[in-house]
Amino acid sequence: MSDSPGTSSSGEKVYDVVILGAGSGGYAAALRAAELNLSVAMVERDKVGGTCLHRGCIPTKALLHAAEIADHTRESEQFGVRTSLEGIDMTGVNKYKDGVVGRLYKGLAGLVKSRQIEVVEGDGRLVAADTVEVGGRRLKGRNVVLATGSYSRTLPGLTIGGRIMTSEQALTLDYVPQRVVVLGGGVIGVEFASVYKSFGSEVTIVEALPRLVANEDEACSKALERAFRRRKIAFKTGVRFSGAQQTDSGVTVSLESGETIEADILLVAVGRGPTPPASATRRSAFGWTGASCSPTTGCGPTCRTSTPSAPNCSRACASVTPTDAISGSQ
Repeated sequence: MSDSPGTSSSGEKVYDVVILGAGSGGYAAALRAAELNLSVAMVERDKVGGTCLHRGCIPTKALLHAAEIADHTRESEQFGVRTSLEGIDMTGVNKYKDGVVGRLYKGLAGLVKSRQIEVVEGDGRLVAADTVEVGGRRLKGRNVVLATGSYSRTLPGLTIGGRIMTSEQALTLDYVPQRVVVLGGGVIGVEFASVYKSFGSEVTIVEALPRLVANEDEACSKALERAFRRRKIAFKTGVRFSGAQQTDSGVTVSLESGETIEADILLVAVGRGPTPPASATRRSAFGWTGASCSPTTGCGPTCRTSTPSAPNCSRACASVTPTDAISGSQ
């Protein structure tokens, strides 16, 4: 293998690796491949860095740091430092957040460029086992990695828009809402709940599972819940959401218990789902092999079905490509 693309018998350029998606999974694979002197093309419709850098982990951590500064300012007198918190300037907070993202993006883009990784801008589509099409151009690779990332989920009947938003819209808010309902007590939900409480909002988390951050160890959940009680962050676990109605002044959130909660915004943080790398035409191109999927365990790397619409096959399963069609995983 060399660090420059080869050519096929027809004279077509062939890369060692073609990567669909330049988020944290895609660029990590690209950089490692470049270290191994493989020729790499990476397709991205937005910016290198993906959701994590631009709309997820990094900007959220910047908000958490700003929130921490606000808390330290309130508590500074116990350390003998007299300060006062006049308020939260969201324009300034967003400027700080965008600056953090911008510096990291500049560094990452420079690193990718220095490794001679070709970045192709546009919507990529897997059209054959070894080919990704983007903007009418076909990129052929000896190996293809699907790193298409994820999207913010919502619930049936709950439309995102206006005062009902996901974390991506919340990251661009230019004001501090007085009352916030966070739908979902996973990692995204509790992070934003903490940020808004530090900024001065009244926060309530609604979680259908028995505890916050239910995917973590129970001891971690209990420690977090104790900390939230001390900070007066309200949370309702084991409670299901039933609907939301936007009004001129806010959102009325309804629970299956019959209780309603009034808020300025409803932040939907019910998790993220995998972004399909292509549509149903890919399934007909490759066919299907092997066993069926379990609706409880989901799809592992070896889970395939010959009937994607079968009752025992989850939606995620229906978008998995046969093993021999890709390198890497969704």
